[in-house]
Amino acid sequence: MDAKQYILITGSSSGIGRETAIRLSSSYPLILNGREATRLEGTLRQCQNPERHVLWKCDLREVDQIEGSLRQILADKSAGVEGFVHCAGTLKILPLRSVERMDVRETMNVNFHSAVEVIRLLVRKKLNQNYLRGIVFISSIASLKGARGFSVYCASKGALDAFMRALAVELAPEVRVNSVLPGAIRTGMTENMLSDPDLSKRLESAYPLGMGHPGDIASAVEFLLSQSARWITGQQMVVDGGRTINVSA
Repeated sequence: MDAKQYILITGSSSGIGRETAIRLSSSYPLILNGREATRLEGTLRQCQNPERHVLWKCDLREVDQIEGSLRQILADKSAGVEGFVHCAGTLKILPLRSVERMDVRETMNVNFHSAVEVIRLLVRKKLNQNYLRGIVFISSIASLKGARGFSVYCASKGALDAFMRALAVELAPEVRVNSVLPGAIRTGMTENMLSDPDLSKRLESAYPLGMGHPGDIASAVEFLLSQSARWITGQQMVVDGGRTINVSA
């Protein structure tokens, strides 16, 4: 008997991940990942058809735990994964002289290494047959630009996009792989940064269409997973309100 097929979304408990889950919940069964059960349950309550979705509590900072945990959830639910959306992310704004090895490890684990680990498992026929068809990474325009205090974050997103391009070639034609590169989005992760009124005002002026919202990114993910994007792979889709083309900023 064929397994029930799901879209797996990491970082589903808040921000872009939560909005993406809500957006996709009417069209797909979902596996919702996060490290806090209470917040995951909060996402589930906002989803359409909550009875058909699955919660996967796993802390992606602990990369060594991902394989056993993911294998268990797929076996318990007789599930296959047809789509993977990596929304999980962490951001620490620190000058390089203040960065500790632990900061680098955590940022790379959540933003990059965990995505590698999940996909490494999902492409194995014994675990996921040939179900996988689409992968979308939530990257950042920080993979294209530099900023003070963002060195490790920029590196993690740059690694994610380089990985995307290689996978797009390696996994074709069965699997399409793309990235969405948001600009500044108002989420819990950026709350501290945007609470500075002077910085927030400068950012608003640098974005021709103003600051973004999680739904703007969820719309791009929904498109890239759909058959409307059937001939798109290996691409960095910039969704930033025009920030990266504003040379006057």
